[in-house]
Amino acid sequence: MTRRSPTLLGLAFLLLPTPSGASPMPEGAGPEAPIAPAAPIRFQEIGERAGVRHVHSTRRFTGRHKAQVLEMFTAGGAAVAVGDFDGDGWDDLFLTDSDLGKPSHLLRNVTGDEGTRDGIAFVDVTAAAGVGGGNDESSIVADALWFDHDNDGDPDLLVARFGTPLLYRNLGPGPDGAPRFEEVAAASGLTAFANTIAAIAFDYDADGWLDLLFGNYFQPKNLLRLDTTKVLPEDLDDAHNGGGLALWRNVPAEGGGRRFVETTAEAGLAGHTGWSLDLGHGDLDGDGDQDVYVAGDYGTDLLFWNDGDGTFTDGTEAAIGFDTKKGMNVDLADYDRDGRLDVFVTNITDEYMRECNMLWHNEGDGTFLDLSRETGTCDSDWGWAGKFADLDNDGWEDLFTVNGLRSAGEENYIPLLVETIIRPDVDFSDLDSYPDIGGRTWSGYQRQRLFRNQGDGTFAEVGAAAGVDNDLDGRGIAVADFDRDGRLDLVQTNADQPSLLFRNVSPAGGRWVQLDLAGAGPPEGSNRDAIGARVTLSAGGETWLREVDGGNGYAGQSSLRLHFGLGDVARVDAVEIRWPSGRIERIAAPEGGSAVALDAITRIAEGHGVVAP
Repeated sequence: MTRRSPTLLGLAFLLLPTPSGASPMPEGAGPEAPIAPAAPIRFQEIGERAGVRHVHSTRRFTGRHKAQVLEMFTAGGAAVAVGDFDGDGWDDLFLTDSDLGKPSHLLRNVTGDEGTRDGIAFVDVTAAAGVGGGNDESSIVADALWFDHDNDGDPDLLVARFGTPLLYRNLGPGPDGAPRFEEVAAASGLTAFANTIAAIAFDYDADGWLDLLFGNYFQPKNLLRLDTTKVLPEDLDDAHNGGGLALWRNVPAEGGGRRFVETTAEAGLAGHTGWSLDLGHGDLDGDGDQDVYVAGDYGTDLLFWNDGDGTFTDGTEAAIGFDTKKGMNVDLADYDRDGRLDVFVTNITDEYMRECNMLWHNEGDGTFLDLSRETGTCDSDWGWAGKFADLDNDGWEDLFTVNGLRSAGEENYIPLLVETIIRPDVDFSDLDSYPDIGGRTWSGYQRQRLFRNQGDGTFAEVGAAAGVDNDLDGRGIAVADFDRDGRLDLVQTNADQPSLLFRNVSPAGGRWVQLDLAGAGPPEGSNRDAIGARVTLSAGGETWLREVDGGNGYAGQSSLRLHFGLGDVARVDAVEIRWPSGRIERIAAPEGGSAVALDAITRIAEGHGVVAP
């Protein structure tokens, strides 16, 4: 099964704006998503007063011809990671920066502290924690991820870079209550240079310890010390000169502790040499282990089935076919509540290319059907992150996407780019083949999209009504209930622009349940973060499915706390948890009661059921 998009060369003359300023939809795309007249989802942007207004800066390249072109290819490092680093029950934030000497930011959530309960509030504790570094003369910060690598109950912080990664081990609070971290990447074996743009943590071999998968964009060449200008994709539709993947297994270290060893080849993932842009994991075939989806820029996406023995099998051709789109994002959810995880991938759908996103509906037989056109989720312009979340607690997961490449002057870069594309002798890999960008805009000033799930297999675009349709150059999305009021909030990061915090102020909607899961730890239990746990919740004759993921979604890690919007249910009949260890636990409702509390956060520990928070 092979699906190929038209090549850029064939599309070149179609990419220029029509006289009316509108570009044609992809062939067979059908009508745009219906516009809901009055969406019940409302957000208020409060980043400045909440202490979450930080401007991301892309690394600037100097002294090299076409430096701006290289900057365009490295402008994706505006990332956000959610994690409760101090264990107080309130999700904290880590925001990255990418320019030389610029610090990233660790923001402690103080919403629950005395005197700050009138709204969401964060304080910057970067200096005390010592985790702001990484943008040095040879490295560029590109992504971040919280995960408990040593199963001690405290989330550690991975900072992925164009360079070698940083791993900050969480030591807990000091005597003065300040956060303490120790950088242990080299001691943990994470010393390989790579141009890593995406990282996820999951237990691929089911041994109770979280492993790491890196998605690498460029080949492992130091972009800050180049001896050649030929570093870009050699083909705009089917490039194989990218950074591929790197899988790091978490193993015991001599003398105690943990370290990582690379197992990419042994696991069957070394054959991918394309331009990995995002990664997602989840149990796509329901067999109890975690499969992997790779969004590939300048080439095909890939789907790897987990064989359950520490190896993966490439199932791309049979599962999704091969495409020539520009995969940018991977998020997984059961959007139609049929009990199977589906996959959402953003692509480019604007005047540059008319590709359409992909919403892969899981057919349950090892194959996936792209229903983005049919569901109304095809077009989100130059797509970056996209995240599923039930934002109005009606029982159906909605979809928020961010977009836009470079917003600058009135002159458009695309006509100049097209002149390059149609040249028969162009070397796409050479920086010097591309025209100077100057002060031009390239697919900029695009508005974000919020697709409200209609509950009938379709979505309605309600971004403007919900208050999230800003036109910044979005990159990452994080979803969490920062004020613990049962309504999910959003963080949006932007390249070379300030971050945004959208507080969910939707009118009272449906009931909700939130679950904090804690694995028992090895040798018999699951990883302490419970990443990979699958929860099936039953209420009123209906079911909902969620999995805990370790960083799905481009440039954004969302809360590990599972959120279920339930509509108008009166009680929860049962909660079934399939832990990564394979243990299955079922919590049934007592007579006349609910299995877990409605409109509340419940903590469940592997082997112990509901426990005190």
